[in-house]
Amino acid sequence: MATSLRVRWTPALKREMVGGTPAVPVLDRGGPFACIGAARSGEGLALPVKPEAASLFGPRGACLAGVEGPLWVSDTGHHRLLGWARLPSQDGTPADWVIGQPDFAHEGRNAKGPAGPATLNVPTGIALCGDGLAVADAWNHRVLIWKTLPRDHNVPADRVLGQKDFESVEPNGGKDDPSAGSLFWPYGVHWDGARLWVADTGNRRVLMWNGLPEVNGQPADLVLGQRDFVSRDENGGGAPTAASMRWPHGIVVWQGRLCVADAGNNRIMVWDAIPGENGTPCDVVLGQRDFHQVDHNQSLYWPSAASLNMPYGVDAAGGWLLVADTANSRLLAWRAEDCRTGAEARALTGQPDFHAKGDNRWQLPARDSLCWPYGIMHRDGLVVVSDSGNNRVLLWRLSEELAS
Repeated sequence: MATSLRVRWTPALKREMVGGTPAVPVLDRGGPFACIGAARSGEGLALPVKPEAASLFGPRGACLAGVEGPLWVSDTGHHRLLGWARLPSQDGTPADWVIGQPDFAHEGRNAKGPAGPATLNVPTGIALCGDGLAVADAWNHRVLIWKTLPRDHNVPADRVLGQKDFESVEPNGGKDDPSAGSLFWPYGVHWDGARLWVADTGNRRVLMWNGLPEVNGQPADLVLGQRDFVSRDENGGGAPTAASMRWPHGIVVWQGRLCVADAGNNRIMVWDAIPGENGTPCDVVLGQRDFHQVDHNQSLYWPSAASLNMPYGVDAAGGWLLVADTANSRLLAWRAEDCRTGAEARALTGQPDFHAKGDNRWQLPARDSLCWPYGIMHRDGLVVVSDSGNNRVLLWRLSEELAS
């Protein structure tokens, strides 16, 4: 005889909220105004994902150039970028452009051929860069830069970082040790208007270039997470500190502060000012009580307003820091005046309260639920969420509380 088992959460397993900060929503209570990707059956289950102009497979990053578009998305699992000339206003709007594949119906690493200036292998982070675009082409161990924003199919990149040319794809240039010009699994990229930042994740470090790089393979000017450009040990080869990293990913400069999502250490590292020396320790960590503790959800099963579980995405909206708390399948936000070690988030989207977690709230996907959101990007009150586990990108507006 077949039996079924129903598992229910128990409030007794949750830690009481320290401080009792009430949650306000990060994003509009009405849910996203458009969802792209993730065609679903009538039962709400995800259909098999095949490459089409309107499909996405594990998207990990998105970049909105303006309130009306264009929008570019890293369609990570299909090894391509998809572009929309105008910001979609309806669900399932097909893309206008593709980069990385011969057409919308193909997939495969580097289009199943040799690498070049318009091929991709696990593209992840994507950001506006000057007048153009920068993409962390993670498994090609490089960052591609377009001087102007692409507005067509398979526009080739103008610059490559991490490699000497567009045909080379070896980690750290084929050498055992990194250098100021090499990359190993870069997953995050950010342009702050004066500097280019790259999360060189496999080398457990963040690199910075002053200004836009002008030549292929240009060496970085600054390294954080390591004491020098030739080291790559996890947490600097010792216990976690304010200067070490394990799995850096998202990066943003927020009101003069540098913020790095150190996903492997379950924390956001914050520097009160832009660092000027290699290996500068951060001043604040969010998600942990101090610089040395790094367990997910602060060693507890259930999260809280002050804990994180593999946060991959980070961006800013005025006085708010937005965080994609990926493994807790939720979005959090901190106010600038609360930016101190161990501070509680004030805002939440994706879960009913700060103590809840679970992919899609332990249910089938809903319009306003999340499953492993990897990326969050804000521009002028619009927020683009890369809801990777649901194979979709959600277009949302900030809540009134955050927008005011």
